[in-house]
Amino acid sequence: MTRRVVVWGTGNVGRTSIRTVLAHADLELVDVIVHAPEKVGRDAGELADIGTTGVLATDDIQAVLDRGPDAIVYAASGDTRPAEALDDVLRTLRAGASVVTPAIYGLLHPASADPRLRAQVDEACEEGGSSFYVSGIDPGWAQDILPLLISGVGGQIDEIRMQELFDYSTYDAPEIVREVIGFGKPMDFLPPMLIPSVPTMIWGPMIRTVADGLGVELDDITESVERLPLEADVETIQGLFEAGTQGAFRFEVTGIVDGAPRLVVEHVTRISPELVPHWPQPGPGKAGEHRLVIEGRPRIELSIHATDGTDNPADGGNATAAARLVNAIPALVDAAPGVKGTGDLPPVVGGGLGAVLPA
Repeated sequence: MTRRVVVWGTGNVGRTSIRTVLAHADLELVDVIVHAPEKVGRDAGELADIGTTGVLATDDIQAVLDRGPDAIVYAASGDTRPAEALDDVLRTLRAGASVVTPAIYGLLHPASADPRLRAQVDEACEEGGSSFYVSGIDPGWAQDILPLLISGVGGQIDEIRMQELFDYSTYDAPEIVREVIGFGKPMDFLPPMLIPSVPTMIWGPMIRTVADGLGVELDDITESVERLPLEADVETIQGLFEAGTQGAFRFEVTGIVDGAPRLVVEHVTRISPELVPHWPQPGPGKAGEHRLVIEGRPRIELSIHATDGTDNPADGGNATAAARLVNAIPALVDAAPGVKGTGDLPPVVGGGLGAVLPA
């Protein structure tokens, strides 16, 4: 059965979502929603850097919803406009379209979500007969399905560590890089992502998801953050980052089980690859990677590198985030109405084997 899918937003995740929907054997791209006036009327393929698709971008949201799509990939930003993103999602769910998105972190682990937020979204799902799922890469598959799958080939497990090691000089999202995570800002500026309790709010749901999957109880979730300034100016694709401003940070969100740190999400993030060389680094020749380390016997280490036709490693990561969401659509559309977590869905597999995209 073919599901009719809309992609809302054509930024880093939206562009690759278009390609993933087109590649999926059980999905049909029926609309693309944009906000920038200069994108209205352009072919979806042009916006996604592929050939002509015949699907033209529109900013008429109500007209799209009136056409009754089965699902919407909500790829518009939620980091800098959380209230507006939630309003968009609720409107879509009430209209009867299920939604997949990386935008609303508060529902990554539905069981521990704010009850008021959960109730809002559940009520919209009941009204529209729709379902809702949040995922991505980090937070997302690198910290739920990956560690749980690989834990199945482990024996004695002392610690599961889920790392993102990344050079943000290659990440073409200036508002996120400067305003949300604070690169290039004075050290007395506390970036929103690193405000105390925010790392736990965003990545704690991943710790809880892994704990659920392993069948263990968490005593607590703790966090720690270390920030360092640039010692010299750095020039990137986003412009100049001046000496003395934030240039690197490292944080850990840790799940405590039976009094010991057992489940760890660790981010090591730089605006230039040569900074803080004694901190964990991605593999040789790589600007970034997601690494899973299971300490125990046997010790297991797995590094993930994704590319998407460019030299920018961020593009590969965005492509996997979009694919995780898009590939979940068939199961989500078939599910009972409501907010779903990773554990509520059957195993999600790819639907693009042998696909040929418009050139």
